[in-house]
Amino acid sequence: MTSPPAPPPPPDDGPDDGGDADAPGPVPTEHALLTRFKTALDAVLRAVCVTLFALLVLLVTWQVFTRLVLDAPSVWSEEAARYVFVWVSLIGVSIATGEKADVAIDYFVLKAPLAAQRVLEIVAYLSTLTFAVVVMVWGGWTNAHQTWDQANPVLPVSAGALYLAVPVAGVLFAFYLLHHLAGTLSRRYAGVEHTAPEEGVEL
Repeated sequence: MTSPPAPPPPPDDGPDDGGDADAPGPVPTEHALLTRFKTALDAVLRAVCVTLFALLVLLVTWQVFTRLVLDAPSVWSEEAARYVFVWVSLIGVSIATGEKADVAIDYFVLKAPLAAQRVLEIVAYLSTLTFAVVVMVWGGWTNAHQTWDQANPVLPVSAGALYLAVPVAGVLFAFYLLHHLAGTLSRRYAGVEHTAPEEGVEL
């Protein structure tokens, strides 16, 4: 007596919806890597900016308290508030540049054809990038280096720590401008991005 034949194997429906787990994913492009780094940098700068702003509020509050309540103005808190104000201002402007929320008169640019918008944006980014590299990075670093040994009479930091904010902001400006320039030169360029004043920058 012979045994019944074995059932046929089930048909191969191919890989499931999730695909092969071992299959390599798409290789990220340089612009995608730049965008990832920008996202991480934005988060760090926002945290630094919020921290410095909170410190600025504390310093100014203490300055007002010692002046009006104690009748003995604090000298060091006024000088420290000046340092913090310069740093938080330049970092805040850097964040605005990264979000394209800086002041721009783009009415006529938005009316121009797409090719003209691309050319105008390239010229604007290259001009601003030149200013950031030459004036802020090179000039700011030179000034900070020359004043680094200049002692502050009321703070345990030198005057160079104040001027160091300029080249640091210049490097941030340069990075954000290069990121925007890469987007302008890409094939996915869709024209000038307009940011309404009421939108602002989210921290």
